[in-house]
Amino acid sequence: MNIDDIKPNLHKQLIRNIDGINYARYPIKTHVVQPNENIIELIEKYLKPYLAAHDVIFISEKMVAITQGRSISIKDIKPSWLATQAVKFVWKNPGGLGIATPWTMQMVINEAGLPRFLLSAFMAIITKPFGIRGMFYRIIGQRAKAIDGPIPHAMPPYNECVTLTPLHTNEVAQKIKQQFGNEAVIIDANDLGVEVLGKSSNAIKDAWACAVFKDNPLGQGREQTPLCIVRPH
Repeated sequence: MNIDDIKPNLHKQLIRNIDGINYARYPIKTHVVQPNENIIELIEKYLKPYLAAHDVIFISEKMVAITQGRSISIKDIKPSWLATQAVKFVWKNPGGLGIATPWTMQMVINEAGLPRFLLSAFMAIITKPFGIRGMFYRIIGQRAKAIDGPIPHAMPPYNECVTLTPLHTNEVAQKIKQQFGNEAVIIDANDLGVEVLGKSSNAIKDAWACAVFKDNPLGQGREQTPLCIVRPH
């Protein structure tokens, strides 16, 4: 298998320059990953044939969450009255619904806990008139903040699922490094921003990883590329 045969996703660039160095971001296509599949086996099957020394493995946080059984059909979520009311005050991103659905909001409440959710909402309300934005997300906590709601253009069945934040992400990344010898990053990238959720060691700087993935080369629709090899080019 030749890595040069791998093309960037539609409307994405293969190469990104960071501090004067070009990095190739090779998106690796997989089948539609199912709950409780083994992430090591998936990387072994799809990514390892292209892997070289000094490559950095990037993994979509959604893929990790799915393999942990943390993607839940909206049919199995019963939104509370609070969830249905709270979504009325959430900004709706045209590129994706985020937490602006009753199902996603309910899972935010579940993950954060009711006291923290109410505190976050209260602080957002009282600071907004002063031009302070994003207070809800600053307080709500990482596990609730990074929840993905149903996205209509996503690959079925995940277009009708709420995907929770993956657990033990540093440990997952470390396990991947132990198995393959390469640094690994679990990344949350979308149209609103990029965040490192886990990494195999502090040798990987968050600022560098976010810069490499700023344009989200894996895409956020039906690309089926939850894995990526990043290599100096």
